[in-house]
Amino acid sequence: MNIINKYIIPNGFVAITIFPFVFYKDKKYITVHRNIHEKIHLRQQVEMLIIPFFTWYLIEYLIRLIQYRNSRIAYRNISFEKESYNNETDLGYLKRRELYSWIKYL
Repeated sequence: MNIINKYIIPNGFVAITIFPFVFYKDKKYITVHRNIHEKIHLRQQVEMLIIPFFTWYLIEYLIRLIQYRNSRIAYRNISFEKESYNNETDLGYLKRRELYSWIKYL
């Protein structure tokens, strides 16, 4: 379910997924590719039972931050984000996506 809410989105971002919702900063940011990206995150959250997803996400972000010493590069190298960015233009990806596909991006 898409919700427009400019206050919940961190600066520098246009959307955030918190199961079962996808929050967008503005309606203009809702695109086919961004929807696929966020739906991949929904699948990741469900398969990891939501809370463990966010725990893993934070831990991996901190590790990547130490590794790259740059918050934007660290964010883009989180396995969940790599899977989403690499497949957001593939309209059929969600239909054939296997469980825990993000592990390939570790």
